[in-house]
Amino acid sequence: MFAAERRQLILEMVRANGAVSLRELARVVQTSEVTVRRDVRALEAEGLLDRRHGGAVLPGGFTRESGFPQKSHLATAEKTAIADVAASLVEEGEAVVVGAGTTTQELARRLARVPGLTVVTNSLLVAQALAHANRVEVVMTGGTLRGSNYALVGSGAEQSLQGLRVSRAFLSGSGLTAERGLSTSNMLSASVDRALVQAAAEVVVLADHTKLGTDTMFQTVPTDVMTRLVTDEPPPHDDRAATELQALADQGVQITVAGAAASSGGLDGMAGRRPRRESPLPVQRRGGPTPQLRSASPLSDPGERERARVADLRRR
Repeated sequence: MFAAERRQLILEMVRANGAVSLRELARVVQTSEVTVRRDVRALEAEGLLDRRHGGAVLPGGFTRESGFPQKSHLATAEKTAIADVAASLVEEGEAVVVGAGTTTQELARRLARVPGLTVVTNSLLVAQALAHANRVEVVMTGGTLRGSNYALVGSGAEQSLQGLRVSRAFLSGSGLTAERGLSTSNMLSASVDRALVQAAAEVVVLADHTKLGTDTMFQTVPTDVMTRLVTDEPPPHDDRAATELQALADQGVQITVAGAAASSGGLDGMAGRRPRRESPLPVQRRGGPTPQLRSASPLSDPGERERARVADLRRR
């Protein structure tokens, strides 16, 4: 296939889906991700699409937000690995809030196995994932349905969260930078996410590497409010994402990196590589312990995961 044909096909896929991963583009046009990345750069230079870490989206800058069908096809293996690790943070009998998003939906599917759990959410998809869990109580906010992401937003949702207090909030978003923290492209969604944050003692952000270094219009979780980030290992070529992770750790965010074995083929650029082991970073958290960059594999031995979780609780 000639370069012009490849680029036309890439453009058609992005226009049809709103957002497509580099892995998927390479599979469809039957070439390497390196070649696809070069094609995406050329198309971006012509203003035909925007690059994102690990993929390409329709142009639109800060204000554009992809709908749920488009988001659900981006970084699916990475989101699964992140959800596995995030679920291991939740204890039996806890009360948590879970925001809207494709990654939080994956988390909800795993929380269905945690007995005695109470989950407060504004997401219909999260509620649906937990609907048949016998020992999980689901509390939904009020509000107006926002169809693009199946979430309840508006003053009704925010008012229903007043006076609420839970142990943790699990949130996702459209972008994450060390400078501004987590952000999203929709004002109504951002307002509800901020209300969810106010209800929690700890805030856990779930963001795959494609979100790192991306800044969108409305801030939801400032960096100094984030307790922990659960993410995946950035591909070796993605220096910007790795730099952003280090900057977040330098500001005191605890970072847990999901292991490389998230899928049968491994994450992008991670095949055959071991995930990083836990190692302390030299910067102290404000008034607290040294932040750590940790690696966790969702396919590891359950006993090892339990011991790691107990050790984490002792450190806190």
